[in-house]
Amino acid sequence: MSYFITVLDELGGTLLFFNKIISTLFKKAPKSHDVFEQIWKVTADSFLTTAMAGFFVGAIMSVQFAMLMKEFGALGYLGGLATSATFREVGPLLIAFMLSGKVGAFTSAELGTMRVTEQIDAVRCLGADPMQEIIAPRFIGIIIASFFLLGAGLIMSVFGGMLLGDLFGGVNFEEYLRHIPTIVSPISILSGLVKCFAFAVVLATVCTFKGYSTTGGAKGVGRAVVSTAVTTMICIVVMDWFTSFLGEIFLQIIRGYRS
Repeated sequence: MSYFITVLDELGGTLLFFNKIISTLFKKAPKSHDVFEQIWKVTADSFLTTAMAGFFVGAIMSVQFAMLMKEFGALGYLGGLATSATFREVGPLLIAFMLSGKVGAFTSAELGTMRVTEQIDAVRCLGADPMQEIIAPRFIGIIIASFFLLGAGLIMSVFGGMLLGDLFGGVNFEEYLRHIPTIVSPISILSGLVKCFAFAVVLATVCTFKGYSTTGGAKGVGRAVVSTAVTTMICIVVMDWFTSFLGEIFLQIIRGYRS
């Protein structure tokens, strides 16, 4: 029972913190150079990790589908099916997990250190708003950079699928790409992009909240980093279910309208 109450308390605190960030953004936009600095830092630090994650996600999906489709003599559709599954479900989820361990943990540790060394309190003593000066630029920067990184990871997944499809399925690059436009619909791409944006918002909110609310010195920073990784992954899974549910409702509406 106490664990359930703790989870609800964490969820409520995160939602209130998100609402506070949005209110701050509506009052006054953060300085553009602070936002670009965060975008550059997150992108430069995480691009290689995200690209490798995307490449291997596509490769794994291609190998799994190739083993199955070879039995039915349908290897020609390997590229379309592997890319559709990667874009709509597996790709955004697994790449977001990688980003939560990289971007989320770093941001939480950075903000947590600023909190326990009283740097955030010093900003407030100087008459500035820490939410405006410290949190808002990181929040916007992480969302934009994470959305870009997730998109780049999905593109890399296509290359990974092509390479492993050729090596393990004997499907050449031209044949792999031929059926992607016929199976990967605009809705599949839109679904993947919506998930990327939703996961980026979750990641930015959780890691800034955990870092900003850190207490307990160096041990508290360590606890905040671990809690950020765990909470972010759980929230991303829940958000994945939620966006998939809404996506299915949207598809039903589109199909009903066409019929």
